[in-house]
Amino acid sequence: MPQMTGTAVPPVKGTGPARRESVFGKLAKSSILNILLAVYALVTLYPLIWLFISAFKTNDEFFGKPFGFPSEWKWNNFVQAWKVADIETAVINSAIVTLVALVLTLAIGALTAFVLSRFSFRLRGPLMGYFLLGMLIPVHSTLVPLFIMLKKIGMLDTYGALILPYVAFELPVAIFIIAAYMTSVPKEIEEAALIDGTGYWGIFTKMLLPLSVPAMSTVGILAFLRYWNDFAFALVFINKPSLKTLPLSLSQFATGFGTDYSLTMAAMAISVIPTILIYLAFQEQIMKGMVAGAVKG
Repeated sequence: MPQMTGTAVPPVKGTGPARRESVFGKLAKSSILNILLAVYALVTLYPLIWLFISAFKTNDEFFGKPFGFPSEWKWNNFVQAWKVADIETAVINSAIVTLVALVLTLAIGALTAFVLSRFSFRLRGPLMGYFLLGMLIPVHSTLVPLFIMLKKIGMLDTYGALILPYVAFELPVAIFIIAAYMTSVPKEIEEAALIDGTGYWGIFTKMLLPLSVPAMSTVGILAFLRYWNDFAFALVFINKPSLKTLPLSLSQFATGFGTDYSLTMAAMAISVIPTILIYLAFQEQIMKGMVAGAVKG
């Protein structure tokens, strides 16, 4: 009987101590990265968490335990803040001003960007430079001239006193971002549409506008945050209590003799909620818009 000779089975490639060390190293790097991201998220979210916790405290607890939890959760702070600051009226005013200014900014900005990015004419360069120059003007340096101008034309204490300056100062950014994005769209698409009989208005509304949604999302995000949180323009141009916006209503809790921090924190927490809800509802579009704006702009 022939004897069978044993042969050594070669080790399978990728197995053994080397592979185990490689897998362990990847897991360790992934764990460290997740820990760092969790710490960063906690540091980023802590001011918001601290705001909501402080909204339930009394004034004594706000100073005595600034980083601790309240001994009793004061839900009545929100009720009093809502009544004292008339937040319902302030939210309505802020919503009207923000939405109207946002629509005008996107409409005018998209139309202007379409002309500057798709047409060649003699004044195209100077016009683009003129709009970009608007980004260099400090907004608050124009408060006094704007106040005098609005007073002469009788627009103080109106929605227009906020909407028109908002749109004017946000248009340079809107035109710059949207025009940069539209320029990247191949002109062959436009030429094919012209051959098919589509006019320039159809090219703008049916082709370039849908393609530019990420850039317009970026503009919308930046404009919304600026309009919703603005305090300086509302403080100077609005005196009627019935027209006060949300940031302006928060100043009701500070007087020359002191500040009611418990009600101030409660009112600030209420004012932050719409922004959080909008982010949760449109977080996918917001992320796409910010990335697209960063790449194209």
